[in-house]
Amino acid sequence: MIGKTTSRRFPVLATVAAACLAAAVATAAAAEPAATPMQIKEDGTTVTISASGQPVLVYRFGGVPRKPYVKEFSTPAGVQVLRDSPADHKHHHALMYAVGIDGVDFWSENESCGRQVHRGIEGTKWEARGDTARAGFTEKVDWVGPKAEKPLATERRTIRVVRLPGEPVSLVTWETRLEPAAGRESIKLGGSHYFGLGMRFVESMDREGKFFTSEGKEGTVVRGQERLTPARWCAYTAPAGGKTVTAAMFDDPKNARHPALFFTMPAHFAYISATLNLWKEPLEVKAGQPLVLRYGVALWDGEVKPEEVEKVYRSWSQSLTGG
Repeated sequence: MIGKTTSRRFPVLATVAAACLAAAVATAAAAEPAATPMQIKEDGTTVTISASGQPVLVYRFGGVPRKPYVKEFSTPAGVQVLRDSPADHKHHHALMYAVGIDGVDFWSENESCGRQVHRGIEGTKWEARGDTARAGFTEKVDWVGPKAEKPLATERRTIRVVRLPGEPVSLVTWETRLEPAAGRESIKLGGSHYFGLGMRFVESMDREGKFFTSEGKEGTVVRGQERLTPARWCAYTAPAGGKTVTAAMFDDPKNARHPALFFTMPAHFAYISATLNLWKEPLEVKAGQPLVLRYGVALWDGEVKPEEVEKVYRSWSQSLTGG
């Protein structure tokens, strides 16, 4: 009787064990912030970050005229929104960061302008923190004057693609850590009213677009239809290749002079730039006290309401905790 009873129980125990194992695997999978980790590929000229086999961001550092930049950035559905070096402004490189340093213009690109010189990629990695997944890299950049060999400033630039749980949005964090080069006591940042983190859109987005901000205000007119608006974020909805998309730029609450003064330009072509108001208030950065700036850029498919932009902005801000 004992033998028969035992033989009947083993299949039951095996079934229960299999069910428990399956449940454990399912729970572990559910706990993952992303079903498929993001992929990072460096080819000596660019770094490409993909998700589920689809490129999300392409960063170009090799063979550039005078500055590295994000060359391509796509919505979750794969709509690429950035325009690089258009004929009307060859120095507009998609998503780029530039300011003036000690009177040297790093925004424009001519013989009297400075150069952002790529010095190396320190590493690429994918990581998960809680429910948020991130993939990115850090680049070392020297800011060099037009006829100089020694840099005026050095930068550690970190680019991360962020995946927030349950949010159908492409999101990137741009972090700049800028400080005087070795041997310099300080540098002074200045320049035009649009200097900062700037984004130029594909040509189809130059028409029929609409800007809106976290404050719901239009800001102050600088010239023509160019405006400067203090806000936590600034967004733009427009048709890209026949499909409506929404792009937004976020300012980290910990940034200097928060909220950012957003430059917007709807006429001739569309442009957004997060600025520090350097044209009116130059900023001194001292040795040993680097300026750390973090900005977010988000892309959605379709038209997005301000409440949704605000929701993602808050989630992004929280994701910055711990670097």
